[in-house]
Amino acid sequence: MIKNYFKNLCLSFLLAGACNAYAQNVPSPKSHFGFDIGDNYQLANYSQTEAYFKKLAASSKRVKLVDIGKTEEGRSQYMLVVSSPENIQKLDRYKEISQKLAHAEITPEQAKALAQEGKAVVWIDGGLHATEVVGAHQLIQTAYEFASKTDPETLKILDNVIILFTHANPDGQELVSNWYMREKDEKKRTTSGLPVLYEKYAGHDNNRDFFMLNLKETQNIGRQLFVEWLPQIMYNHHQTGPAGTVVAGPPYRDPFNYVFDPALLTSLDAVGAAMHNRMNIENKPGYTQRGGSVYSTWYNGGLRTTTYFHNMIGLLTEIIGSPTPSEIPLVPSRLLPNGDSPNPITPRKWYFKNSIDYSVSLNYAVLGYAQRYRDELLFNIYQMGRNSIERGKKDTWSFSPKKIDAINNAAKQDKGNAAAGGDFDFGPRRPISNKAFDTVMNAPANRDPRGYILSANQADFNSAIKFLNALIRTGIVVQKATAPFSVNGKNYPAGSYVVKTDQAFRPHVLDMFEPQDHPNDFKSEGGAPIPPYDAAGWTLAYLMDIKFDRITDDFTGPFEKNPYGRLLTPENKITAANTFLLSAAQNDSYTAVNDLLKNKIDVYRSAENGDFYVGSAGKAILAKANVQLKPAALPRNKIKISAGRIALWDTYGGSMASGWVRWMMEQYHYDAKVIYPQDIDAGNLKSKFDVIILVGGAVPAIQATGGSGRTFGPKAEDIPAEYRNRLGRITADKSIPQLKNFLEDGGNIVTIGSSTNLAYHLNLPVRNAMVEIIKGEEKKLPSEKFYVPGSVLNVEVDTKLPAAWGMEKEADVYFDNSPVFKLTGDAIASGKIKPLMWFGSPSPLRSGWAWGQAYLQDGVTAFEARIGKGTLLAFGPEIAFRAQTHGTFKLIFNQLYK
Repeated sequence: MIKNYFKNLCLSFLLAGACNAYAQNVPSPKSHFGFDIGDNYQLANYSQTEAYFKKLAASSKRVKLVDIGKTEEGRSQYMLVVSSPENIQKLDRYKEISQKLAHAEITPEQAKALAQEGKAVVWIDGGLHATEVVGAHQLIQTAYEFASKTDPETLKILDNVIILFTHANPDGQELVSNWYMREKDEKKRTTSGLPVLYEKYAGHDNNRDFFMLNLKETQNIGRQLFVEWLPQIMYNHHQTGPAGTVVAGPPYRDPFNYVFDPALLTSLDAVGAAMHNRMNIENKPGYTQRGGSVYSTWYNGGLRTTTYFHNMIGLLTEIIGSPTPSEIPLVPSRLLPNGDSPNPITPRKWYFKNSIDYSVSLNYAVLGYAQRYRDELLFNIYQMGRNSIERGKKDTWSFSPKKIDAINNAAKQDKGNAAAGGDFDFGPRRPISNKAFDTVMNAPANRDPRGYILSANQADFNSAIKFLNALIRTGIVVQKATAPFSVNGKNYPAGSYVVKTDQAFRPHVLDMFEPQDHPNDFKSEGGAPIPPYDAAGWTLAYLMDIKFDRITDDFTGPFEKNPYGRLLTPENKITAANTFLLSAAQNDSYTAVNDLLKNKIDVYRSAENGDFYVGSAGKAILAKANVQLKPAALPRNKIKISAGRIALWDTYGGSMASGWVRWMMEQYHYDAKVIYPQDIDAGNLKSKFDVIILVGGAVPAIQATGGSGRTFGPKAEDIPAEYRNRLGRITADKSIPQLKNFLEDGGNIVTIGSSTNLAYHLNLPVRNAMVEIIKGEEKKLPSEKFYVPGSVLNVEVDTKLPAAWGMEKEADVYFDNSPVFKLTGDAIASGKIKPLMWFGSPSPLRSGWAWGQAYLQDGVTAFEARIGKGTLLAFGPEIAFRAQTHGTFKLIFNQLYK
């Protein structure tokens, strides 16, 4: 009562002096950092920010500091929970309310009561992409304002909202800020030229890890978002805005993912309108939305976008700004007001403080909306979840572009039964029979699934466990069979897992199991495709090669619900045996083998299928390994193996593709040494390594190679001495001869993606398959004819070759306009080249978007070539993509042993 009375006095300005005294007890950023947030040429690092967050928590009863976990570099990742002192005392209760409403397992009456009792929960983060320095600094400024300000608007927000101010990348802020501030001459300060990735493994791709949750930072964030707090709104700050604007924000352009609840899209419109409107009221021009930028709501996997699949209002803004003053350029096409940009900004000088002010205002707009519509937000997330549960309990048919095409095709076959209606097609109304609709949308085969069963007897059940853990980390309900059961006449053993769709986060379940069907999106008829913001297709169950049955009828069984957020562990038991078999089909077998080899235990591979065999001497190590194994006898045709000496290419500044492979090497217990172009140019490679991995971006196209051997990137004198050995790039005149010598001396090289260019540098009898002949000359197929942005395609595999041991005869691969080859002359007959993977179908698309996919048929997408005593392995698809493609990891692992 006393606190409320004091607050009311502050609101009525009767005790303005006392309120100001309260504000003065909270240390200002300037008192801590020595400068105001937004001052020119000034950045705070994470060590300073962490210390300031601790001061805020110590000085303000509105602030609770929470350590949500360690980063990849071992720092504490902090979240500031900010609300009124009264709310802070009841956080457990408000978290419980938020969870119950998001899970939607209560009655509407209970939900309405909780919506009245609860507080809106809003997530605001910063710093995910560390060179986008506005994000981390607006977080500092906004946290200070809500810890100290006593104006009526702030106090209303604190009364009705619980704010989760979360630092998304502590390691990155430390790196970038220290790099910027290292120059004494402030005019020379820059965030460019960083020597390493600003997230240890992934760099910019840390914002592509939120359905997989590989990284420690994303796991920390994911737990708060999808298991602990389940906020109704989350706001992800980024840079930079499109040229000629200040900030791009919600709502976003089409297409949106068809699994979303429609209320999610209209909620995005509503919050976006509040943000845009506040900018205009405060005379802050330059906000653009929808078609004014490239951002859509199709993709899953981003910090903002994964929340959509959990019925959360995910916000992204991309704002301009830097501590080094800049200019808003003249872009005449941006000056004319339109529906996307009704308040354009004119060219002018732009300061860091401008960006901080805009960002704080946008935060206030979001939080102001949340406090006004608190109960509505709380009930709406319940209702969206309830809708998902109800859809999962009955027969439903979801629309997709392919089904619309099917309706049109059915109509063409049934011209005699026309009904009023149909498409306008910018002309007369075209009658279409309702029978066409019924043929497609009531067909039993087209029903949405009621659930999925992952049998415990699949070859790589451990990878299935990893897949399920990715779902569990994002709040999905998983059930385990406690006894054998049968569905649709098929028997399943105890220990199998079930994922049903009658749950609140059904959109995410569908998105991880079902193919994405991206629409054909073109600027104009016959024109070039409009690229998706990120991937077009990513079905995780396909990429991880998970075996599951899609069940469209209701089913029950002896199923036990796994508690929210509790991870699964493999139940692998070791038995008495003289020899153990570890299947090459199981990824975790390679981990166990690496541990055995490090402990000098003999390991053999079958010369027939690559399975691993180890004697009883390895039993103690196998007992600690998470691996399925069987008692067996040593095969007649066997090969004793040893660990290869592995080199992994990287570059100054860090390659994300290389970082992900480095992460994989560590997870599966390989010892890999990171090398740089200068190491390659130094030669004598075979004395140091047995295999070199060249990920995409390592080897330039043959027409783009330089002959001077000059360095690329910053000048050596401009960077610390410890990083100068990383400068340069692979060149035709110095690097390629050394790589060729390595191969001829018996080394193996694994090339992925664009680095398969090495085949052309070595004059192998291969050529680009994705070309057409125009006037007697080969020309690359234009995107109007062939375009496959990141999608999942199916390929055929030669499983007899050791490079593909453990694979099946067909595989799903991640393909992003990737290299495809035609073998020339007698390449195969002479034995010089052996195809590993190829497209055996004119329609290999499994998930995503493939325009003109028929061109792919018979194209070779992976091969091996003998060069001297060594082997070049060329993989066109991204077989290690973001460490998500577990189904193709073996294509790398098989090459790493002697």
